[in-house]
Amino acid sequence: MSVLVQWFLSGQVRHALDLRKHVLNLLAAQRDLLTPEAIAALEAAGQKLRTAVEERADAKRLGEEMASLEAAANKWLKPYPHASWRENIEVVLVAIAVAMAIRTFFLQPFKIPTGSMQPTLYGITHESSRNQPEVKFPTGLSAFVDSWFRGVAYYHVVCEADGELRQVEPPKTVFPLVKKQTFHVGEQSYTVWFPPDQLFGGAPNRAGLYPGQQFKKGEDIIKLQVTSGDHLFVDRMSYNFRRPERGEIIVFETKGIQGLPQDQFYIKRMVALGGERVRLGDDRHLRINGVRLDAATPRFEQVYQSSSAPRESEFSGHVNEAVARQNGRGGLASLFLDERQELQVQPRHYIVMGDNTMNSLDSRTWGDFPQENVIGKSAFVYWPFLNQGQRPGRFGWSHR
Repeated sequence: MSVLVQWFLSGQVRHALDLRKHVLNLLAAQRDLLTPEAIAALEAAGQKLRTAVEERADAKRLGEEMASLEAAANKWLKPYPHASWRENIEVVLVAIAVAMAIRTFFLQPFKIPTGSMQPTLYGITHESSRNQPEVKFPTGLSAFVDSWFRGVAYYHVVCEADGELRQVEPPKTVFPLVKKQTFHVGEQSYTVWFPPDQLFGGAPNRAGLYPGQQFKKGEDIIKLQVTSGDHLFVDRMSYNFRRPERGEIIVFETKGIQGLPQDQFYIKRMVALGGERVRLGDDRHLRINGVRLDAATPRFEQVYQSSSAPRESEFSGHVNEAVARQNGRGGLASLFLDERQELQVQPRHYIVMGDNTMNSLDSRTWGDFPQENVIGKSAFVYWPFLNQGQRPGRFGWSHR
């Protein structure tokens, strides 16, 4: 009976071989520290145990050889200081390595920052109720469930003494994943834990505050509800075996794309591939090689649904200007001055658009980009778990 068969049939054999492997691994790690006598003793004890297994020794003999190897290990091997700490650290490092490998080659987490992909994917939104006493925010367990399961957070800061907003400090990371932001009204300091992006200043300036703003004791400084965008996994595997297809939602990096902030990641829907001819009609619908894309086109069922003007609160300053430009003439953009102008997509390049076409900064403004920029395709939503008011629960949802 071979050693492999014995390993499957006998628990004692499995334990014996595991013990031998563990001791020999320690011997290999400490070989340069041990004396020749110690090395010879450990190797001999290990070989005797192996021979006992190969000769199909009875349980008594196998137990004796295992005890002999264990005694030799205790006698000759040098103990590691803080062994429990070492083991725990090894487990953590292995877990981190596995997580990084999954992130690099299989699934990468990504969060939707803006509303450019609505209604397919939701971005971060906020609603201020400052000085509206009739609006009551949940507390305790309800607030915990809203924050951790619905992605809805509440921020309420009441002025403790008369004064003006005179300083806002940048967000600080206290511990991994734990941030705080401090601001000063008069002589009083206030701290917001886990602040949302762009709570103060810039666009959208969710708190709606500005330097010099006056507050009286008892007034709301901040009374804000922030609803997180969808968090999803990006499939980084599929495009190793095939190219993106029209209508797929892709994530790409902005490196080298003029007109965009560099070294960031965007998510849009693929609309045109290298070599295709693209026109933009005055109805905002694309024509690919003369064929009009609309809600009847596969994977475009939710595109072209919005007819409202751009909502500037969902975009940063440079995006506001660009979105306004691309919607300023019947839905046309800077690369499509009229419906007769045609763009030829470069080979190995792509053109993308946001599903919320009236509120999306996309290829209509900054053109095509090389396929090497593509990171992967949108896979499925992993958070929030529950619905967010009017937004339905989308956990585990794999969207078109």
